[in-house]
Amino acid sequence: MKTKTIFSCQTCGYQSPKWLGRCPDCGNWNTFVEEDYSPPSSKAKERTALYKDEPVLLKDVRIREESRLKTNIHELDRVLGGGIVAGSVILIGGDPGVGKSTISLQVSNHLTKQGKTVLYVSGEESVAQTKLRAQRLGDEHGEGKLYIVNQTDLSFITEYINKLKPDVVFIDSIQVVFDPQISSSAGSVSQVRECSGMLTQLAKTTGTSIFIIGHVTKEGTLAGPRVLEHIVDTVLYFEGDRFSIYRILRAVKNRFGSTNEIGVFEMVTSGLQEVKNPSEIFLSERPKDVSGSVVVSILEGTRPLLVEIQALVSKSSFGYARRRAQGFDFNRLSLLIAVLEKRIGLHLEAEDVFVNVAGGIKIEDPTADLAVAAAIASAFREELILPETVVLGEVGLAGEIRSISQAVLRVNEAQKLGFKRCVLPRNNFKNLKTEKDMELLPCSSLKEALDILLSGGKK
Repeated sequence: MKTKTIFSCQTCGYQSPKWLGRCPDCGNWNTFVEEDYSPPSSKAKERTALYKDEPVLLKDVRIREESRLKTNIHELDRVLGGGIVAGSVILIGGDPGVGKSTISLQVSNHLTKQGKTVLYVSGEESVAQTKLRAQRLGDEHGEGKLYIVNQTDLSFITEYINKLKPDVVFIDSIQVVFDPQISSSAGSVSQVRECSGMLTQLAKTTGTSIFIIGHVTKEGTLAGPRVLEHIVDTVLYFEGDRFSIYRILRAVKNRFGSTNEIGVFEMVTSGLQEVKNPSEIFLSERPKDVSGSVVVSILEGTRPLLVEIQALVSKSSFGYARRRAQGFDFNRLSLLIAVLEKRIGLHLEAEDVFVNVAGGIKIEDPTADLAVAAAIASAFREELILPETVVLGEVGLAGEIRSISQAVLRVNEAQKLGFKRCVLPRNNFKNLKTEKDMELLPCSSLKEALDILLSGGKK
């Protein structure tokens, strides 16, 4: 069979018969790599033969409850939607050293203790190195059936799966696995796409759940084509870096559960340890009697989290005011600064504004708007925020405070951690019932909220 040469974009998978400086599909520069390509023949027929189901009427389809396999790591089970669904394909991504292989070995150990058969395919480490890692994690007990193999050839991996018939398979990592029938090198777009497709077909036909570990690029996205995220059922991302002790596992895509859930872990010498009360951890080092520090209750899926918003406002010495945000949307920050200038009258045009979310968490909840605005105003005026107060509310362009969702959960979480007051939208106050220990301070405008919060006086 004649083999031809094509050029593939390593970001999106776009193919061209000639080299291009810029990809016309995704717009990235210098991403085309030369690959050998041969048109599919008998191999494609073998794959299509796996599906022999005939079309059926929708009304005749029987719905059954999917049995989920618990990992006994509650933070991970929550992110997965209650456990591992049989036959599902789960993609785990994250920066190097963030804990992808660590949590894979921990899950393998928990599953084998339940009597399940697990196959761990380590393509980047030898069997002895994997054993040393397991000893460090304390997972070398040998209970159950945990098989480990150092293999990168997909044909052998498929043979092992058909022979052992494991309940769960871990592929570490997809960038080193290759199909010998494809002439391009391992990690290329063609290899990643084809290997992931074959593993997904294998999972659906055999009922084996497969975890795939994927590398990320410098931009923080998964290496390889975006089609990789479309093939799998669940995409999990580790947030945090190797220098931080806390890791946040977030579901970006989940066909069997919510995509708003997060799991919080702490990296210790024995692996990843669950954080039972993340709010207490995020607020443990909060400074006292310092301006620009506000606590807000955000919602991640069904879990309320209390985090600290820090702001610093200083005179600009370069003639151009800088705005920086860590863990908060930059465009949203610019909008809130404009509202503070126009509606409140704060002169921030010549001030550098820095906003940070303590603990390394990223906030997408609009409920944090009022807290960010209050932190900026507190830092600018050098006035303390009302003590033991949690701030909730979305800020509109007219300076109004809009209502938020799940206000009861947020207020109850703040009350558990000892907060005495809560500033919240007036519309939420009408339908909110809480214990007498929590003082509710409703407000309908940003000016009204700042008058309440900045009543503590000068620092």
